[in-house]
Amino acid sequence: MKMESLATNKLSQKMRPFRWRILALLFVATTINYMDRSIIGVLGPTLRDYIFHWTNTQYSYINISFMMAYAVGMLLMGGIIDRVGTRMGYAISIGIWSFFSLMHAFVTRSMGWIGFAVARFGLGIGESGNFPACIKTVAEWFPKKERALATGIFNAGSNVGAVLAPLVIPLIVSNTGKHWQYAFGITFTFSMIWLILWLTTYRKPEKHSKVSEKELSYILSDTEIESDERISWWRVLPLKETWAFAVAKLPDAVWWFYLFWGGFFLNHQFGLELKGLALPLIVIYLMADLGSIFGGWLSSFFIQKKHWSINRARKITMLICGIIILPVVMATQTQHEWVAVCLIGLAAGGHQAWSANAFTLASDVFPKKATASVVGIGGMIGALASVMANLGLGHILDQSEKSGYFIAFLIAGSLYLLALLFIHLIMPRMTPRDENLQYRELTPSTGVGNE
Repeated sequence: MKMESLATNKLSQKMRPFRWRILALLFVATTINYMDRSIIGVLGPTLRDYIFHWTNTQYSYINISFMMAYAVGMLLMGGIIDRVGTRMGYAISIGIWSFFSLMHAFVTRSMGWIGFAVARFGLGIGESGNFPACIKTVAEWFPKKERALATGIFNAGSNVGAVLAPLVIPLIVSNTGKHWQYAFGITFTFSMIWLILWLTTYRKPEKHSKVSEKELSYILSDTEIESDERISWWRVLPLKETWAFAVAKLPDAVWWFYLFWGGFFLNHQFGLELKGLALPLIVIYLMADLGSIFGGWLSSFFIQKKHWSINRARKITMLICGIIILPVVMATQTQHEWVAVCLIGLAAGGHQAWSANAFTLASDVFPKKATASVVGIGGMIGALASVMANLGLGHILDQSEKSGYFIAFLIAGSLYLLALLFIHLIMPRMTPRDENLQYRELTPSTGVGNE
């Protein structure tokens, strides 16, 4: 028995770090999530012009339905995931969004925009669980010094999904919308395969048979072991750090503008239809993909190689992102299609780099068992900001598309630096809270807390 135990221990020590396999599952799920979410943005001009004949205002209502559900779902799903655990909470989330993604294909012309709004509402409820589950998983499986990089990697899946949508959809749907229903059923099989893999693979690292003692020690190296006591979302709601994170999520409205209205803008400005939109959208989201990984890597580089505090590393990286994004305000002023595409792509990359660091703010200052709830609250605020933006944008575009897009890109370029200012005013030191939500000062070697 001793020899067998020794052999098992040696084998486990030689195994590659298992946390990266868990991260790969998060990447794939986020890819599926965003492919589902992006289909409407790619097909939108085609469905409007050839199938359903929506107005811009009606299309904004479809987006608002998704965002309202996403806002409510963020609050609910974040609490559910903290209550039932990451494994079952994520499974519930992907099951709901897969079902409602498929339901889009059954919307008829007689149902009009209302049918799509109902399907989008269900999709929003399900998809709202993705990021709370992912951020909680990263908090459970990665030390703080690796979390921004891990977040940047799984968050890159959002751009891969957004790339796959314009790449695959023109292969099965014509410019006039023939076979449009097939586009909404294509991810269902992938979702079911992922769900099986997740349920058979995921356990907390402390309870996982494929995690070596060395890796577990590394994962827990800069965090405290927590009790199993649940922290409800109303306990974190009044805390200023929760609202600092919520401010960091306000630019979600900008990202959803690119996702749901980017194709409409290129269609209006340059006359691009479904097949012509494919390459520009792919370029934009490939640039966003690079930004996501770069943003996560940069703050991790500052922490591990430059030995900066987490506070300084996160905020300097977010400042760089805000500066990179600024030029997008000129997108409506150019008559050159690829100049506009590159400006939007640069801004999308900057947003995803921002997002990789913004997401880690929650796990930087809150205990793991409260992370999903905080992410849910912040995500709800970001979704509500998107609702207001879409409500105004749809009406303005029906009156004057030129001025509407100008206002949208002006806000899209300037919002990040303003948000960073408020984040720093609310949370100047990023002092972490323990599992009882009390402040705790960490030693300088951890790089957290005091400058």
